[in-house]
Amino acid sequence: MKEVIYETNLKSLPLLNRGKVRDVYGVGEDHLLIVTTDRLSAFDVILPDPIPGKGAVLTAVSNFWFEQTADLVPNHLAAIPLGEAVPDAAERAEIEGRAIVVRKLKALPVEAIVRGYLIGSGWKDYQKTGAVCGIALPAGLRMADKLPEAIYTPSTKAAVGGHDENIDFEQTRELLGTDLAEQVRDVSLAIYTRCAAYALERGIIIADTKFEFGLDDGSRLVLIDEVLTPDSSRFWPADSYAPGSSPASFDKQYVRDYLETLDWDKTAPGPSLPPGVIEQTAEKYREAQQRLTY
Repeated sequence: MKEVIYETNLKSLPLLNRGKVRDVYGVGEDHLLIVTTDRLSAFDVILPDPIPGKGAVLTAVSNFWFEQTADLVPNHLAAIPLGEAVPDAAERAEIEGRAIVVRKLKALPVEAIVRGYLIGSGWKDYQKTGAVCGIALPAGLRMADKLPEAIYTPSTKAAVGGHDENIDFEQTRELLGTDLAEQVRDVSLAIYTRCAAYALERGIIIADTKFEFGLDDGSRLVLIDEVLTPDSSRFWPADSYAPGSSPASFDKQYVRDYLETLDWDKTAPGPSLPPGVIEQTAEKYREAQQRLTY
């Protein structure tokens, strides 16, 4: 496996999509190969510098959580070995450890966001309205406070370069239908509750996260994309957590905090990162993986 991959160009499979982080190839009629690169996006902009080893960390962490949550909801992993999907040994060696073969599914147009703590856009929303995505919260909460219970605050999925928009639960009913909207909400809260408790035992607070779902040919709900990674979640070290300010993190918040110090309008192209920020971010990703999966 190559230590750093910003972009893949496999010749043996058709490239279907290049997302913010993942390159997606077709494998026959019914499957996909998803390669998680070391690209990093912040504020919905892909930055020019990769984070070494990040794609392998995200793949390992996601696969770990897929296994931990398989009894709550089926996931998109396929029982097809990488060697069968990518027979070319040289191409396979390049992506090993950062590629998975998955079933081709119909993705739902909603990002299922669960918040256990008051931070980020939720904190900004609360300061203005006393609520997050229309869910009223107790008065007097501080930044990074633990919420009385986890809340489900979905958003619409934006195309690359666009911004996701928070929506309320009623709008997800309109997008998905009542039964499916409720199933997505309930499964998302169940996954978060179980996995956040597990992570806390290993010294990591999962402050919030986002899940993505699809439907199979039988219209069954399936967990897709990535699960509870440092890219899709806020991970905080439990031993230094103190509400009232933005906690230190194991995720790309370290990069976001650096970018907030720059005179950058958060539109493409993104600025380059200093070597120290790249190294520190790579180290945080690796530490999160070690704490959770070893």
